[in-house]
Amino acid sequence: MADSPASYIRLVQHLIERCLLFNMTEEECVMALSKHANINPVITTTVWKELEKENKEFFEAYDRQREDLIFEMETQQVLLKLVSDAQDQSSSGSLS
Repeated sequence: MADSPASYIRLVQHLIERCLLFNMTEEECVMALSKHANINPVITTTVWKELEKENKEFFEAYDRQREDLIFEMETQQVLLKLVSDAQDQSSSGSLS
C-alpha cells in the first residue's frame, strides 16, 4: 500500500486514468482494479465519483465517445454479418 492516504488516492486516480485510456466503464474499471491491483471497489468508486464531479465535461464527452464507439462496433458487426450472409448465399447458389 502507498505511504499515505493522499498518495494512495493518487495511485487509484492514476489507475483509473489508465482504465479510461482503455475506454472502460466505471464498472469495468472497478472490477479490473479489484482483481489486478487489489483496490477495494468502494475506494475506486469513490475516487471515480470525485473525478466525475471535478471533471464533468470530460466525463460527458467520454460517455458520448464510448457510445459512438459502441455504435460503430455494432454497425461493423451488422455489416460483417451481411457480407457473410451474402457470401453464403452466393456460394450455395453456385453449388446448385
